[in-house]
Amino acid sequence: MRRFYCATAEEIKDGRTTDIYFVRTREVLEAKGRERVRVAAEVTAGAIPDGHPWGVLCGVEEVAHLFEGVPVDLYSMREGSIFRPSDHRGVREPVLMVEGAYSDFCLMETPMLGLLCQESGVATRAARVRLAAGDRLTVSFGIRRMHPALAPAIDRAAYIGGMDGVSSLIGAEVIGEKPMGTMPHALIIVFGEQTSAWRAFDEVMEPDVPRIALVDTYFDEKTEAIMAAEALGERLRGVRLDTPGSRKGSFAEIVREVRWELDIRGHSHVKIFVSGGLDDEAVRILGEAGAEAFGVGTWVSSAPTVDFALDIVEVEGRPAAKRGKLGGKKQVYRCPTCLVDLVRPWESEAPKCPSCGGATEPMLRPLVKGGEIVAELPEPKRIRGYVLEQLKKLSGRGA
Repeated sequence: MRRFYCATAEEIKDGRTTDIYFVRTREVLEAKGRERVRVAAEVTAGAIPDGHPWGVLCGVEEVAHLFEGVPVDLYSMREGSIFRPSDHRGVREPVLMVEGAYSDFCLMETPMLGLLCQESGVATRAARVRLAAGDRLTVSFGIRRMHPALAPAIDRAAYIGGMDGVSSLIGAEVIGEKPMGTMPHALIIVFGEQTSAWRAFDEVMEPDVPRIALVDTYFDEKTEAIMAAEALGERLRGVRLDTPGSRKGSFAEIVREVRWELDIRGHSHVKIFVSGGLDDEAVRILGEAGAEAFGVGTWVSSAPTVDFALDIVEVEGRPAAKRGKLGGKKQVYRCPTCLVDLVRPWESEAPKCPSCGGATEPMLRPLVKGGEIVAELPEPKRIRGYVLEQLKKLSGRGA
């Protein structure tokens, strides 16, 4: 009997999380002597959620482990790569390619897509929050809206996409950072009033824990912010506004009011941290109003999945594809300066960038060879750095 309804690593590797029609397909191939037919199959995205022009590829490391020990070859974009559904000519852009006997890997298709689709969706929205926030602090607060078994994957994807930190213990462990958070309304309610709770927090927490007071439990945000600043003085790092939608009015105006009242009383060192139902547009607006840190939850953690699909494009070395897809293996060439992509036949020479005329680089590189992982699997911090480098280039182009 399962106590929690989540698959184990062994069940995923054994194909227990696949769709039944792949099991039946393998049975038919084996019965008819076609189990050793070799194919090449590509993973492409039909569209990015919200009509966004680009996404952030995430989940590649887990895909590598999924195919470890499976006698196939995988080529993939680096984890953290910005990708688009199609290149500048409208040709679908593969983010990953599998080569091998179809019967050897067909049971892996469902879990592979699940890893890429969900985690890329989370990373993509996190990247949009990063762009909206600029250099301001962003923290992933959304694991409470998702199945707890997914907390490590969601927080890792959010961090890779550009969030500065995560709130969960296990997510922080995965990314190699300390968890970030403030205090809940429950602490204040148990104490019965705000000042006692803030002072107790200050007295008990280690010095390296930022003193950020939640200031919207009983009175309005301005009043409680002033109370917190007077209670903790220079030790107060910030105030958090978690005002629910039913009470917000204009959240930006509340932020401006709190900022003004703190400043004129000599508390300009106190930062304003906002949370509660934020998306990338809210982050942009509240940042302009004076907010300096953002806790973004559900909008990132429950991001719509990227619509990836795996399609055979070659059988025994010959182009083959269903209608609506282009046959033959393909390589994606990218200009590292402009981030312009060009999709070409697999063994074609690297073209020049149509925008700047510079050299392009192949994006699909060996990940797994004959079931052995051959690519470096970098730490989340390095992957995040790669994402941020790309986002700077996109931001310079008005993305």
